Amino acid sequence: MPPQPTRPRGSGPRKPGAGRAASLAVLLSLGALLYTTWTLEAFLPTGLSPLQVYVSELAAKDQPYGTFFRTADLLAGLFVLAGAVGALAWLPRRRWAVAGWAGLALFGAATAADSRLALSCAPTADAGCAAREAAGDLPWTHSAHTFTSGLAVGGALLGMVLLTVAARRGTAAWPALARTGPALVVLELAATAWTLASVAAFEAGRGTWALGVGQRLQVLFIAVWAVILAWSVTTAASSSASSSSARRG
Repeated sequence: MPPQPTRPRGSGPRKPGAGRAASLAVLLSLGALLYTTWTLEAFLPTGLSPLQVYVSELAAKDQPYGTFFRTADLLAGLFVLAGAVGALAWLPRRRWAVAGWAGLALFGAATAADSRLALSCAPTADAGCAAREAAGDLPWTHSAHTFTSGLAVGGALLGMVLLTVAARRGTAAWPALARTGPALVVLELAATAWTLASVAAFEAGRGTWALGVGQRLQVLFIAVWAVILAWSVTTAASSSASSSSARRG
C-alpha cells in the first residue's frame, strides 16, 4: 500500500457542521437586527409616541414609514424562520432543542405573516381609528394582525424557554445561553405581562399604561436573546471543530 500523505499538525479540515452553524448564526443575527429596526423611530419623524403606541403601529398602512417597517419585519421573520428550519435539519435532534427550534420557526413564520397583515391605522394614537376598530369597521387584516402577533410572541416565548432549558441541561453545548438565557426569559415574561396589562387597560378606556415601553422591551429582549443564541451556536461548533483537530493532531 502506498504511503498516505501526512497532514501538518493542527491543519485538519473544519468539522462539516461548523460552516452550517455559522450560516445559522448569520441568519439568526440578521433576523434579530431587522427585528429592532423600530429603534430608528428615534431618528425618523413618525409622529407617534414610543411611550404609548404599539411597535406594529409604526408599520400601519396609513403611516409615512409603514412600508419600510413592514419590509423589515418581513425579512426579520424570514431570516429567523430559515435559521430555525436549518437548525432542525442540520443540528443534532435532541428533545428540548427540537421543540425550541420549532417554536422559533413559528415565531419567524408568524412575524413574516404579521408584516403582510398590517394594521390599517394607529389605534392608540388616533381616536378615530380606535373608534372604527371598536365598531368593527376596519378590514379583516386589521383584526388578523392581532392573531398573528399573538402567535409570534407565543412562538418566541416557546423557543426562548425550551432552548434555554436545552442549554441549561447540557442537551446543547451553549454556555453563553445557559448563563444569560434564564434572566432574559424572566425579563421577557415580565415585559409580556406589562404589555398584556397595558392592552387590557387601553381596551377598557383606562389609558395606555406606557404600552409602548412595555412592548418595546418585549421585542428587544427577544432580539437580544436571539443574538446570544446565534453566538452560542457558532461558538459551540467552533469549539467542537477545534477539539476534533486537536485529537487528530
